[in-house]
Amino acid sequence: MTYLRELHLADVNISSSLPQSLANLSSLTSLSLYGCILHGEFTSDIFLLPKIQAIDLSYNRELIGFLPKFRFHSSLKILYLRVTNFSGEFPNSMDSLGSLNVLDLSITNLFGELPNSISNLKSLNYLDLSYTKISCELPNSFSNLKSLNYLDLSNTDLSGELPNLIGNLKSLNYLDLGSSNFSGAIPPSVGNLSQLTVLSLSNNNFHGQLPSTLGNLAKLTYLGLDKILYIQEVPSFLRNLTHLEYLSLSQNNFDCGFPIWLTNITKLHSIDFSENKLKGPIPSEISRLLNLSYLDLSYNSLTETIPLVLFTIPSLSTLHLDHNQLTGPLKFQNISSSPLFDLRLSGNKLNELIPRSIANFTKLQWLYLSSINLKGKVELNIFFEIKELQDLDLSGNKVFVSKENINSTVPKFSSLWLSSCNLPEFPTFLEAQNELQTLDLSNNNIEGKIPKWFWNVGKETLGSLNLSFNLLSKFEQPPVVLPWKNMYLLDLSSNMFQESFPIPPLSTNYFFASENNFTGSIPPMICKVHTLEVLDVSNNQLTGQIPQCLLNLSNYLVVLAMRNNYFQGNLSETFINGCSLRTLDLNHNQIEGKIPRSLVKCQMLEVLNLGNNKFNDAFPFWLESLPELKILVLRANGFYGPIWDPCKNFGLSKLHVIDLSNNNFSGKLLSEYFQNWSAILDKNSSQSGYMGDDSNYYKDSMTIVNKGVELKFEKILTIFTAIDLSNNRFCGEIPNSLGNLKALIVLNLSSNNFMSHIPSSLGNLVVLESLDLSRNSLSGEIPQELTNLIFLEYLNLSQNQLSGPIPQGRQFLTFQISSFEGNFGLCGFPLSKKCGNNEIPTSEMRHESSLGEGFCWKVVVIGYACGLGGRCIKGETQAMKPALHALSNAANLRINAEESSLIEKYSKDDLVIREPVAFRGTDWSLMNAYLKEQNVTLDLVRFREYLKEMYKKAKTFTNKEG
Repeated sequence: MTYLRELHLADVNISSSLPQSLANLSSLTSLSLYGCILHGEFTSDIFLLPKIQAIDLSYNRELIGFLPKFRFHSSLKILYLRVTNFSGEFPNSMDSLGSLNVLDLSITNLFGELPNSISNLKSLNYLDLSYTKISCELPNSFSNLKSLNYLDLSNTDLSGELPNLIGNLKSLNYLDLGSSNFSGAIPPSVGNLSQLTVLSLSNNNFHGQLPSTLGNLAKLTYLGLDKILYIQEVPSFLRNLTHLEYLSLSQNNFDCGFPIWLTNITKLHSIDFSENKLKGPIPSEISRLLNLSYLDLSYNSLTETIPLVLFTIPSLSTLHLDHNQLTGPLKFQNISSSPLFDLRLSGNKLNELIPRSIANFTKLQWLYLSSINLKGKVELNIFFEIKELQDLDLSGNKVFVSKENINSTVPKFSSLWLSSCNLPEFPTFLEAQNELQTLDLSNNNIEGKIPKWFWNVGKETLGSLNLSFNLLSKFEQPPVVLPWKNMYLLDLSSNMFQESFPIPPLSTNYFFASENNFTGSIPPMICKVHTLEVLDVSNNQLTGQIPQCLLNLSNYLVVLAMRNNYFQGNLSETFINGCSLRTLDLNHNQIEGKIPRSLVKCQMLEVLNLGNNKFNDAFPFWLESLPELKILVLRANGFYGPIWDPCKNFGLSKLHVIDLSNNNFSGKLLSEYFQNWSAILDKNSSQSGYMGDDSNYYKDSMTIVNKGVELKFEKILTIFTAIDLSNNRFCGEIPNSLGNLKALIVLNLSSNNFMSHIPSSLGNLVVLESLDLSRNSLSGEIPQELTNLIFLEYLNLSQNQLSGPIPQGRQFLTFQISSFEGNFGLCGFPLSKKCGNNEIPTSEMRHESSLGEGFCWKVVVIGYACGLGGRCIKGETQAMKPALHALSNAANLRINAEESSLIEKYSKDDLVIREPVAFRGTDWSLMNAYLKEQNVTLDLVRFREYLKEMYKKAKTFTNKEG
C-alpha cells in the first residue's frame, strides 16, 4: 500500500472514521473522499505527505480536524474542505503552499484573522472562504493574488473598507463579498475587473453612491446589490450591462417608478426589486423580456392594475407581486401554456372576485392570495381544478367551501393556509388530504369537537398544525398521544377546550395550549416528548405539581410558560447541566418554598418570572451567576430581607426589568448597588425588537405597573426597562446612583420607608416615562432638575413630606393635583395653594411664553396610554373628542394648509399624532385646562420642535388674525 498513488472513493458510504495508517501512504498524490459520511478526527499528517497534490474531503459534515503547520515547498495544489467540521485558526504557514491552485475552506468552523502570508500564493486561482469565521480587514496585499479568477468571501466577519487595490485582480470572473461587514464606499476600481461575470456585494454596510464605473463591467451576467445602498433611484448606468441575466437590488430604498430602460436588457432571466419603495404602475414593457423566468416586485408601493401581458411572458415561472397597493380586477387571458408555477399576490387591494380562469394556470404549484380585500366569498372549488397545486394561501379572505363529495378531484396539498376565512367548521375535503405538511385554520369560527376523522389528516406528513383562535371545546375520541408522526408545531391556543391536558405528538418541538380551560394535572407522559423546545400552557385551569421530569427536559426545553394556572407544591432541584432554558414563566400560580439553586445550571436564562406565587425565601443573590438574565420578576411573594450585600456585589449586566414589588424586602439601597447594571446604564445598548425565542414562534409577555396602571405587555420590547421595588420595607435615602441608569423608562419606589430628599440626579434619566415615589417619607423640595425629564408622562409624589414650590415648565405643566397631594408643604400650580412669591414664573416659563408672542401655537397631543417614547404599548390610545374643534372655534383659532403639511411631517408610523390646534397669543391656560379635562397629555418635545420650525418660517406664521 505504500506505493498507492491515487485513492478516489467519492460518494462511497464509508460511515466511519479513517484509519491512522493513511498517513503512511508516502507515494499518495491524490485523495478524494468527497461525500463519504466520514466522522471522527482526520489525521493532519496526511496534509504533510511528501507527494500529495490533491485532497478533497468535502461534504463530510461530522469529520473534524485541524490544518497543520505546512512544510516549506509543499506540493499541494488542490485542497477542498467544504462542509466539514474542521476548526481552529488559519495557519500562518499558508505561504508554504506555493503551488496551491485551489483552496476551498467554505462552511467550516475555521476562525481568526486571514494571515498575510496568503497573499504569497501567486498560483492561486480559486479561493472560497465563505461561511467561515474569519474576522479582520482585507489587507492591501490581497491584491497580489493576480491569478485569482474565483473569489468568494461571503458570509464571513470580514470588516473595514474594501481596498481600492482590489481592482488589480484583473483575472477575476467571480467575486462574492455578500453578507459580510464591509463598510465605507464601494471603490470605483471594482469597475476595472473587466472579466467579471458574477458580482455580489449584497448585505454589507456600504454607503455613498454606487460608482458609475460598474457600468464598465460589460461581461456581467449576475449582479447582486441587495441591502447596501440608500439612494432613491436605480442607477441608469446599469443599462450598459447588456449581458445581465440575473439582477438583484432588493432592500435598497429606491423611491421611484420601475425603470423602463431595464426592459431593453433582453437577456434578463431574473429581476428582484423586493422591499424597496417602487411606486406607480407596473410597466407593460416588461413583457419584452421574453427570457424572464423570475420577477419579484413584492413589498413595494406599486399601484394600479396588474398588466395582462405580464401573465403571457413565455418563460415566466415565478411572479411575486405581494404586499403592494395593486388593484383589481384580475384578468387572465391566453395563459393555458404559461409555465407559471409560483404566483404571489397577497396583501394587495384586488377588490373583485378571483376569476375562474385562474384554473388555466395548469402548471401552478404555489399560489398566495391572502388578504387581498376581495368582495364576497372566494369559492375554494375553483382552486381544486389546478391539479398540480401544492401550496395555497387564502388567509384573510371569506372562503366558501362546498359540502359536495369532491375528495377524489381535490389536489393533494402540501401547505394550506385558511386563517381568518370565516370558516364555521372543519372543511370535509381535508379528510382525503394525506400529504399535508402545513395546515393553518386559525382565527376562524370553528366550534365544538375536533372530529375523529381529523386525526388521520396528514398522519404521516403533517409538520405544522395551527387551530388557534377558534371556538373548539372537545376532542372526539382522542388517542392517548396525538397521532401525527412528524409534527414539530402544534398550536391549540385561544380556544375553549375544557378537557384534560392532551399529550402532543412525540416529535413535537413547539406546543402551544394557552388561553383555554384545560383542567387537571399535566400527565408525566409529557416527558416522553423529548424534543420539546417551547411549551406554553398559560392561562388554563391546570392543577397539581409541575412534573419533575419536565424540568429534566431542560437540556432541550427553551421556553416553559405556565403562568396563570393553579400549580402547587415546590419546584424540585432537577435542573440539569447543559440546561437550555431561556424563559421560565410560572407567574400567578400557588408554588411555594424556595427557588431551586440548580437553576444556575441554566446559563442561557433570559426571563425568570416567578411573580404572584407563595415563594418564601431570601433574595437569591446567586442569580448573578446567570449572565444572560434580562427580566427578573419576583413580585407578590413572601421574599424577605435585604437585596444588597456588600460582600456579594449583586449585579446583572444585561438586566432590563426587575420587579420585586409586594414582598417583605428591607434594608438600605447603597449607591454601589446599581453600578453593574450595564443594560440600563446605556440607552443605546439595545436594538429595538421583541423578546422571544430565536424561532419567532414564541414572544415573552409580562404584567407590570406602568404609569400607575397594571398593564399586560403581550410582547416585550427589547428596549423596555423598568425597576419596581414598590410595597416593600426599604429605608434610608434613595441612592444617587439611580441617576446613572440613563436607559430607565419606569421607576417605582412607592410604598416604602425612603427618607430624606429626592436626589436631583433623577433628572439625568432622560428617557424616563413613569416615576412613582409616593407613600414614602421623602422631604425637602422637588428638584428643579426633574423638569429635564421631557418624556415623563406619569409622576406620583403623593403622600410624602415634600415642601416648597412645585417646579414649573415642560412636563410639570401636564401633571394633575393627584401627583402631589398629601404633601402639605407644597405650593404652586396645579395646587390651589399659592407660593410666597405669588407664583412668579420661572425663567423657563417666561422663555416659553415669549416664544408664543405673535405666533399661532400648534399642540401635538398623544393618547395617555402611549409610552416608550411615543410608541403605543397595546394600541389603547384615546381618540381626541370633537370638542377640540369647538374649542378652536371659540378661541377664534384657525389651521391653514401649511400648518397641516407640517403635521404630516410629524405623523410617522411609530407615533400616535392627534388633531392639531392653533392657539393665538398666549392662551396657554385655556389649552392646558382643556387637555387636563380630556385626560390627554401634551408632548412638549414635539411642541417645542414646532416652535423652532415656526421661527424658520416666520414670514408665513407671524401676524395671523382670527
